[in-house]
Amino acid sequence: MIKKTFTLLTFFLSVAGFAQKSNSSPYSFFGIGDPAALKSVEEIGMGKTGGVLDSPYQLSFTNPASYASLLYTTYVFSGGNRVTRFSDDNISETSSHAGFTYLALGIPIRGNQGLAVGLQLNTSVGYSLLDTDFNEEDILVQTNKYTGSGGTNRFYMGYAYKLPFHLNIGVEAAYIFGGINNSIHNRRLNVQYATLHEVDSYVRGYEFRAGAYYSYSIKNNIDFRAGASFTFGHKLNDKGDESLYTVENNNNVNPSPIETLYTRDYKATLTYPLKSVISVGVGKLNKWFVGADYTFMDGINSEGTIYDDQELYKYVKSNMFSVGGSYTPKFNSISNYLYRITYRTGFYMNKSGLMIGDTQIKDYGISFGVSLPVSLNISNLNMGIELGNRGANEGNLLEEKYFNFRLSLSLNDKWFRKRTIN
Repeated sequence: MIKKTFTLLTFFLSVAGFAQKSNSSPYSFFGIGDPAALKSVEEIGMGKTGGVLDSPYQLSFTNPASYASLLYTTYVFSGGNRVTRFSDDNISETSSHAGFTYLALGIPIRGNQGLAVGLQLNTSVGYSLLDTDFNEEDILVQTNKYTGSGGTNRFYMGYAYKLPFHLNIGVEAAYIFGGINNSIHNRRLNVQYATLHEVDSYVRGYEFRAGAYYSYSIKNNIDFRAGASFTFGHKLNDKGDESLYTVENNNNVNPSPIETLYTRDYKATLTYPLKSVISVGVGKLNKWFVGADYTFMDGINSEGTIYDDQELYKYVKSNMFSVGGSYTPKFNSISNYLYRITYRTGFYMNKSGLMIGDTQIKDYGISFGVSLPVSLNISNLNMGIELGNRGANEGNLLEEKYFNFRLSLSLNDKWFRKRTIN
């Protein structure tokens, strides 16, 4: 067990820096980047539904109360690839990126408790935007190139307890951290030098969640479940350095500073309100499941962020509705491997809290997934895909049509066994 724990901790440390390179969307320009789904591959395959999932050998992240249902030590790591096609009124382009999404370990305790610890991608930043100005003779006189990279991670620890009357309760604490770089490269016609405005910031903060769900047996081992989880209001501090440099007036992708015009400490605060998830579902263990989640939150309050322009963007109330299900023909089939595969599908509709101008950014899509058993044990190779649409092809906005591929390996074992021979 000690060897397994050491190997896992080493992997945690090795992927912590890699988690930053995972976005190529212009919408990651705002705030501290695009928020990650914070869902397992299994949940994503069901339309991002997972508030009342109850599995003895799989981790779900929507509700910390689910950790109490674990009967096997479960360790899982995941990555993915996203291909996005951007379009506006005139042009369209395609980009792709790949990266780490989460690493987690779940440990059952005495059959009615569970402990989970993990590292997740929390937000991601990755954009390159070019703003151009032309004079009356249609000559290019000025360009502003906006670039950004980085993001934040979420290291969490959760505990859950299964009460005697079919009620699971759980709590979770998380430390959010990461670094973000934003820059503006300004060039003007017939000017000897250009300017480079850079902000290197470091985000830190804590987050706490609690959740519960109740299951009721209807008949023939079919259970109805209802639950809720809450992420309490919290603040993230964004601190760093803001600098302005003169650089050569050329097309150099990475301009080198010639002279520092000014530098100062940069400080900003993002205040997150209470986030609630209400969930219902019905299913039969190791056979089928159908569920729905409704997520809602008031607008985020940002103060002092580097592009804090209320006329450009603001945060408003957000909500997401998701529905999904899974089906396993025969969980313990020996003769037919296809019977042991779990098939998933779902859809979601999301009104994000980001409003640009007078338009609230919306996101909707469908998803599919499978869990492929590894050998004859309960470990699984999980795959999920999303086909979705975000934004709008109108005004100064971009429309994103995306294809997400997610992959995770879930390994299961019994770490703590009673001795049968003395």
